[in-house]
Amino acid sequence: MTTLLDSLRRYPDVEAANLHAVDASDRLLLDTAAEALAAAPDGTVVVVGDRYGALTLGAAERFGLAGLRCSTDLLTGERARALNAERLGLASVYQDLPLDQQLFAGAEVVLVQAPRGLDELAELAGLIAAAAAPSVRVFVGGRLKYLTPAMTEVLGAAFDSVSAGLARQKSRVLTAAGPRTGPLKLPSFPRREWHADLDLWVCAYGGAFAGSRIDIGTRRLLAVLDQLPATGSAVDLGCGTGVLACALARRGVPVLASDASAAAVRSAAATAEANGLSSLVTVRRDDALATVESASVPLIVCNPPFHLGGAVHAGAAVKLFEAAARVLAPGGELWTVFNSHLAYRNVLRELVGPSRTVHRDPKFTVVRSGRVG
Repeated sequence: MTTLLDSLRRYPDVEAANLHAVDASDRLLLDTAAEALAAAPDGTVVVVGDRYGALTLGAAERFGLAGLRCSTDLLTGERARALNAERLGLASVYQDLPLDQQLFAGAEVVLVQAPRGLDELAELAGLIAAAAAPSVRVFVGGRLKYLTPAMTEVLGAAFDSVSAGLARQKSRVLTAAGPRTGPLKLPSFPRREWHADLDLWVCAYGGAFAGSRIDIGTRRLLAVLDQLPATGSAVDLGCGTGVLACALARRGVPVLASDASAAAVRSAAATAEANGLSSLVTVRRDDALATVESASVPLIVCNPPFHLGGAVHAGAAVKLFEAAARVLAPGGELWTVFNSHLAYRNVLRELVGPSRTVHRDPKFTVVRSGRVG
């Protein structure tokens, strides 16, 4: 018998045989929190990190809940949940909200798909403890390979009680209760770090990739920045914390910093402001430049992801390459950095245009791709 969870799709995110809209941790979270969800009044349940709607729509159907508040980092996941909800007649049971204290105000139950990074969990824990009801119960679920003892410690800094449930199908749920009052021993966000070698502040909210550090792929692309053509505007596609966008803006170029991640765009905006570049850097949460006009951009820089959730998959990068091919103006260029073991140069040649290697070492390759008119 097909259930609601079985019917969910990932679209408009990348779909493939080894990529799923629901996993065992979603099901275990709903089962573990069942008693709390059944007793929760409408409007007091918050869902964070629900990738495609399994937690939100599953809770609504199974427990008759309405007024759920949701925050999902990736725009693709947010849109997938909306499409699934519309198809199932559940569009009215929830609303999307930014990740801030208002999201958790008065919450009695919080369901969280466990984030990969401790900073993201620390940010969540601090916000929940500050705003939720004193009786709140927080359920954090994930695959065993991603749940670490350090996550229990982070939750313990914000809650009096933290316990780990029994594992099931390689998944587990951590349950926290009793939000602590007063100053918490948790970092504040956005984190802010000075990089003297680049004369640059980097700001990062909890969910931003690499945090306030600068990942080595971005550094590899920064090293060839002086070879980029002079243009009237540029796009930092998959901008992360906005380091490449700020580097281009320092050349006097107006830059669109675009990313599907809410944490990334908040971080990029903070980085631009910290470096006095907000007038040149426009930050936008977007799915693969969907809001950008075709054949309109002379220069794009991109340090693409090589994974989708927990799966190593080329689909995320290919989606960005296809977007770049669409929005590049005739004669425009895409500069891409990627792990050298990935065969992206042929993909770039096929999707974008003539491509040549600008730099290659055992770790990273930088490729320049031109859009033919």
